[in-house]
Amino acid sequence: MGKSFENLEVWKKSCRLVVELYYLLKDSEESSLKSQMLDAAMSIPASIAEGSEFDSNDEFKKLLNTVKGTAAKLRTQVYITIKIKLLGKESATPLVKELKLISKMLQELSDSL
Repeated sequence: MGKSFENLEVWKKSCRLVVELYYLLKDSEESSLKSQMLDAAMSIPASIAEGSEFDSNDEFKKLLNTVKGTAAKLRTQVYITIKIKLLGKESATPLVKELKLISKMLQELSDSL
């Protein structure tokens, strides 16, 4: 790919999302959903980093498509946290907005390869 993943804005944004989500959920006693959400969130920047090291742009594009799916899964989990009152709308709505933007950025990165 030629460009270090640390320079990718989508990687930076997804790392910030992991940190934000961690702090929002750190006091939650709902361990199963919390664990699933943090795993999904962490896999987004980790997979971007992993894929950027592939020798093939086609392989990286396939992984980015999977990462978009992970972002959609996490967005669904955020919607569920609103319904079960684990997160308030004021906390969850910015997460949804960020995840939509991350998905768009992932698609743009894929299209650029």
